Amino acid sequence: MTIAEERPDAIEAPRTDLLIGPGGPLGAGDDIHERSGAAAGRAPKPPRSARPPRPPKPPRRAPRPPRQLAPLSRNQAIARGALSMLAALLLGFAINLMILSHLQHQVNQQKLQDAFRVQLSTSVAPVSEGDSDGALLADGAPVARIDIPALGMSEVIAEGSSSGVLQSGPGHRRDTVLPGQQGISVVMGRASSYGGPFGGIQRLAPGDRITVVTGQGANVFEVIGTRYAGDPAPAPPAAGQSRLILETARGAAFVPSGVVRVDAQLVGDAQPAGKRQTTAISLPPSHKELATDTSTVWALVFAGQFFLAISLGAVWSFRRLGARKTWVVAAPLFVLGGLLVADQVTRLLPNLL
Repeated sequence: MTIAEERPDAIEAPRTDLLIGPGGPLGAGDDIHERSGAAAGRAPKPPRSARPPRPPKPPRRAPRPPRQLAPLSRNQAIARGALSMLAALLLGFAINLMILSHLQHQVNQQKLQDAFRVQLSTSVAPVSEGDSDGALLADGAPVARIDIPALGMSEVIAEGSSSGVLQSGPGHRRDTVLPGQQGISVVMGRASSYGGPFGGIQRLAPGDRITVVTGQGANVFEVIGTRYAGDPAPAPPAAGQSRLILETARGAAFVPSGVVRVDAQLVGDAQPAGKRQTTAISLPPSHKELATDTSTVWALVFAGQFFLAISLGAVWSFRRLGARKTWVVAAPLFVLGGLLVADQVTRLLPNLL
């Protein structure tokens, strides 16, 4: 006999509406724990309130009141203006010597290279102190080109060795023969300013080659030594030989303490020497080592007057027209006047600087 087991279709959930609590029957939304707590006489906890914001921290130091500057007197205003002009001139001088002088040197070298290239192509490059017409060469005229591979240097040599000439590049001392000719040739160059073409000749070692191109052709020299003040000079070259001496300033940059010389001997036969009108006795003092050029002091005076006139005009314009209009007009003039003064002052410095 098979007894069929009856299986309920679903399990019924317990009915909470029939639960009896301490306070009576519980509804569907009642909490048994709240009812039990209320029955025990305990009130529900109130909600937590937000914390009040913290007061800002006081500053460490009290703010200082703005300073009230006392008005300047007439003498104080004049003194301040004079010191400002002096500071501007010194700043312009430093910028001109350390930055703008190198740009000026590059421009002048390009002009000399173009002129000397034309002279070589037309066979009119000078071989003496006179030009192709027999006139005395002017200071700054191109006479040769020097190449020093050990220093990576290639410059056109100009006639003369004054401070103004050496602003364009190396200069040939007038009382000596041209490089490659029989005898001793002296070429001077700056060490720091205006490109500093000879600033590294102290690194030349015996055996290094130097090539100099003149109107008589290319000449190759070999370095035989470097000497300073007090060192013995090498024996004079024998008859028919040629020697080249490079000279520049030694010591810290822009503070020369002496002269350094590099001697080089010509490899091969020397060329005949051209006529020279300038001798060691008649050589102007401004063309010697570490000499200054005072022949253009008059130009410095005019440049200073021009700068002073600009300053006075700027003061008048500042009081009448205001600062903005004054600076628009006066700033370019100040730059021009400062460069003129700085250029003339540089000529008063040693020529090998």
